[in-house]
Parts: sequence; structure tokens; C-alpha cells
Amino acid sequence: MKSNRRDLYEQLRKDYPFFVYEGFSYALDDSGLSISFDFNLSDKYHFRPEIRLPLPDKIRGDILSDSLIRNIIFNMGMIELLSYWKAACPPKLIIKTISLTEKQSEWWKKLYLNGLGEFFHENGIQPGHDFIQIEADGGVYMQKQAFEGNDEVLVPIGGGKDSVVTLELLSDKRNCRPFIINPRKASMASAEIAGFKEEQIIRLSRSIDPNLLELNAAGFLNGHTPFSAMLAFTSVLVAAIYGIGEIALSNESSANEPTIPGTSINHQYSKSLDFEEDFRDYISEYVTGGIDYYSYLRPLNEIQIAGIFSGFNAHFPSFKSCNVGSKTDSWCGACPKCLFTYIILAVFLTKDQLTDIFGEDLFEKEILLHPFEQLCGLANEKPFECVGTLDEVNAALREIIKNCNGELPFLLQHYAKHPEKEVNTVEGMASFLTAFEPNHIPSAEDIQLLKDKIHAL
Repeated sequence: MKSNRRDLYEQLRKDYPFFVYEGFSYALDDSGLSISFDFNLSDKYHFRPEIRLPLPDKIRGDILSDSLIRNIIFNMGMIELLSYWKAACPPKLIIKTISLTEKQSEWWKKLYLNGLGEFFHENGIQPGHDFIQIEADGGVYMQKQAFEGNDEVLVPIGGGKDSVVTLELLSDKRNCRPFIINPRKASMASAEIAGFKEEQIIRLSRSIDPNLLELNAAGFLNGHTPFSAMLAFTSVLVAAIYGIGEIALSNESSANEPTIPGTSINHQYSKSLDFEEDFRDYISEYVTGGIDYYSYLRPLNEIQIAGIFSGFNAHFPSFKSCNVGSKTDSWCGACPKCLFTYIILAVFLTKDQLTDIFGEDLFEKEILLHPFEQLCGLANEKPFECVGTLDEVNAALREIIKNCNGELPFLLQHYAKHPEKEVNTVEGMASFLTAFEPNHIPSAEDIQLLKDKIHAL
């Protein structure tokens, strides 16, 4: 629920006028590569988040002296610091030991502003372009490094339907490596069901400094940060260490739609095409030209992805797209993400199949009325979740109602009382099933595979 914490925001910026990125360190031990970042909030609170990446012996050689690895880790810290900076939103960000060009600083300010759009909106804050001043004159500029990756594809896995589709399709034709941050049962199952052995799955653990949790409990500012941007830089690190030449994300065209209509506020900003293109440019100009980052599902919308996923029934018992139930590896059955996934799959699956997956008929749950109205546009705002566009949801609901036999369940009855939603989706289901958006997929063969799949829907 949106709150107005503008006064708190202004007071915290006075009380904590600067945030410092002191530096980072990394070392090899028996368990692999350990990375830590050093941040401080106006010399009053200190944070040291950590990342650990197990490594096979054969690639442990000269990692510590590799300037490309050092460059990537520095940039990982630039996005990691957001989780801690946002507690008080200091007006000045000081980067020690490393210098940034003015163009780089502007790049980061754009990411911070757009990536924190939901955070600012939910706290009733309206930041200007001057919400942060970046001082980065440590005297050393990170230099772009040559790198020649192999023909493998790194595929980040989250445990939901999207990364399942990417992994299943690409691994049919390409040599893929699944990559998981903070593995859970659903994400591991996605890779294993797709045919990968445990030793083939690259796993990374990321921890939050407990001092941040104490600030959150004490009433400091808190909210959403662009995790997918952290995933982007972390994926580049893994690709560089393993010698992998491509990173294939699973972000669809639907992620481009703002969460708040008529604004640039987008819960999925770091999954959007805008971020993808900015990130590709940044990596190519300041890090290396040897790693190709793109989203394999960018040409597709949520309806098409659901249609393709419906053919991978081996994943039905294990995949999970619910953030609320992520810790217990379950569907909570009460959040917008559960309901959206139910709606989009209901176009292609039977009621019995859906009940097997979710454990109940979500269309009969009256407590889901508000998120239902958010998803289809009967409310003023979409939910701050990774969900499809309003048009996709409305097209799906009309298709489901058209094919429904017998009395409509509660939510569909409610929807049928609002025929005005027809004006928001003048295109039929066929137009969604055949759509194909611009993309950066480097392989013509991989693009054709996607086209063949959607033509078969």
C-alpha cells in the first residue's frame, strides 16, 4: 500500500548526507570465490554484504589477478549498494578508489532513478534528477578488457515458467549452463527436469548484511530494488569466470509496460528492453565486448510463453512463480502473481490441471477480487509484481470465458459485469499468439526456433 514518507525521506537525507562505497575484496578458498563489499552510511552504519561462488579446480588459476574480474566485481558493488543506500537516500554517493566518467555516472543515475521507481512511488517520494550526486574520483579508471567466450549459453534460472521455457528450448540446440542465485527447490528442479545434472548447475549465494535488517526494523526507508540489474552484472561475472560467451535471460516483451499507467514507473524496469539495451551498451563500452547479454523471450508476450510452457508438463508439479511462497516453495494462492499465472495458464490448461498445480480454483476465491481488478484494469494501478500487460490479461479472460462450460466462477462472473473492458483490448487472441517483438538474440537459428514454437500454438 502506498504511503507518504516524504518528510521522513527529507529528514533522513539531512541526518545521513552521504553514503560511501569504500571498496570490495575477493579471495579464493576451498569453497570457491568469496566476494565482499564495504559500504557505510555517513560513517554511522557499516555494511559488508557477501557473495560466494563455488568454482571447479580447473578454473581457479589466475582469477585474483584478472583485471576483467576486478572490473565486473566493482560494477556489481555499484548495484549492490542500492539495497543499503535506500535506507536513508543520502544526497551524495562517494565512490572511493575508483573513478567514473561523467557518462558512466549518468548511466548509473538513470538506473538508480528508474530501478527505484516503485520504491519512490510506494513511499510517496518524488525525486528529481538531482536526487543523488555521484562523486567518483579515486584516480583509477577501470579499463575495458578483451575476452573471447565459448559458444555456451548461461541461462539464469528463477524457478518460474519463463526460465523453464528458455532452458528447455535452448538446451535442445545449444550447450547451456543453468545459473541460480540462492538456489531453492523450484529453481533446482527446473534445471534437473530439463536434463541437467547437479554438477552442471552453477550456484551462487548472496547474503544481506544483518545491519540493514536492523535499520528496516527501526523504521528507516525500505522497498523494492532492481534485483534483475544485480542478476545482470552477476551473470557477466559467472560468464567471464567460466569462459561463456552468451547470457540468455527470460524477460518478455510484456515487462516493458509501466506498472503505473501514464508514467515511467515500472516494477519490472530492470527486465525491460530499455534496461537491456542500456546494459548491453555499458558492458560493451566499459567492461568487455566478448559477452553477449540478451533476453531469449524478449520477442514474446506472456500469452505465448504460457502456451509454450503448457507443453512442458513435467515441470507442472515443481515450478513456482509466487514470491510470497518462495521461502516455503509453495503457491500462496492469495497474491497477484499467483492469480496472474493462473489466468494466463488457464488459456491453455484444463481446470483439473490448474487445480493440480495450485491446489485450488483461484477463480472462486473472493479474497482475490482486488488483485483481479488490478490485473485486468478495473483498478487504477497494476500490482507491483512481474505480471503481464492489461491487454494480455483481458484477452486471456475473454478467451477463458468463451471456452467455459457451465456457470462462471466468482471472478469471471465479476468480470462479465464489466463489458467496458472490451475497449481496452480490441485485438483478438490470434494477434497475441502471432506477435513477435524486436530483440537482440544473436543466432538466427535460435530466433527461428522461437517462431516455430509460436506458430504451433
